[in-house]
Order: sequence, then C-alpha cells, then structure tokens
Amino acid sequence: MPQAMVVDDSKAMRMILSRSLAEIGYEICHAGDGAEALSLLREDMSLVLVDWNMPHMSGLEFVQRMRADPKYAKVVVMMVTTETEVEQMVKALEAGANEYVMKPFTRDIIADKLRLLGLLH
Repeated sequence: MPQAMVVDDSKAMRMILSRSLAEIGYEICHAGDGAEALSLLREDMSLVLVDWNMPHMSGLEFVQRMRADPKYAKVVVMMVTTETEVEQMVKALEAGANEYVMKPFTRDIIADKLRLLGLLH
C-alpha cells in the first residue's frame, strides 16, 4: 500500500485529506507542522500533502528542506493551502512542490491532481 503524509496544523483538515487519500488506497501518517513532518519523512513515501501556513516551520520551508536532501527526490509534494496569490504558487513550485491546490477544494480536485502526477489511474 502506498504511503502518504498529511501535514497541516488543523486537525480537521488532516482528517479531511486523510479520508480522501485512504479512500483511494493510501496508508496515511500525520504531522502538525513542517518540523514534525521532517522527523516523520521517509524516502519510501509516495506523497506528501502540506499546508503553507503552520507554526514552527511553514510548508514552504518544509519543502525547501526536504528537497535539499536528495534521498527524498522521488517523494511527490502537493501544497494544499489558502494561499491564492500567483507569486505564492510560483514560490512553492520553485521550492520543489510538484502540484498546488487552493483551499477550499473537493475530493475530485485532489484525485485529478494525483492523476496529473501519475499517482492515480
């Protein structure tokens, strides 16, 4: 079963995203911020969904630090955030995010993005 991590400081958002991923076959772990996510990150993970705005370490900083380590090069990262400015999207993609989803979203939007990334058929 593919592994995914949901990183968000909102417990409700972690549950919503986890439910969507579990329904399509992912085994899920959770983190409440980027620092916790770095401590849980494994190179065999297929996917990380990460919020931008979190305490201790933002999602952007998490992506930058994760991408600085070559052993995580194959882990797909999707930012799922309330940040709607084009500049923020560009920053996330330049930092190494593979995809960007703006909140609010639907389960279908997440599934469509996973299809684009080749993680769902």
